[in-house]
Amino acid sequence: MSISTVSSQPSPTHDDGSMSSSHPRADGPRRRRFTPEQKLAHLAAYEEACEQQQGGAYLRREGLYSSLITEWRRLRDADVLQGKQPGQAVGRPSKEQAEIARLRRELDQTRQRLDRTETALEIMGKARALLEDISESADLETKRKKR
Repeated sequence: MSISTVSSQPSPTHDDGSMSSSHPRADGPRRRRFTPEQKLAHLAAYEEACEQQQGGAYLRREGLYSSLITEWRRLRDADVLQGKQPGQAVGRPSKEQAEIARLRRELDQTRQRLDRTETALEIMGKARALLEDISESADLETKRKKR
């Protein structure tokens, strides 16, 4: 079984097999570039979509990769996307900026774990109270039946 494709674009080669003078992919895809403002906007929109369990759909709709989001988060957390301050170098975050970004991420994760733990403890307390009520009502019923 063979598959043939029909191209609507002219072949970049001449009859003698040599390449045409124009670049073969002059009209081909180009790498997209994002300004810091666009990156921050995409990060905010992606994080909002993730809260609604729609992060993957957002990435597909916008044609973005998760690795881009990861890189942009790292840059944002290191305050590189906020714009260049006078006298400040642009580029990779310094060791201090990277450490601050790492600590911020760690703090966010710790806060999320704390919130989950507090919620779990609250649920466990309510479950304990409910079980005590059920146990007490069962004890009262057995005492009534014995009379």
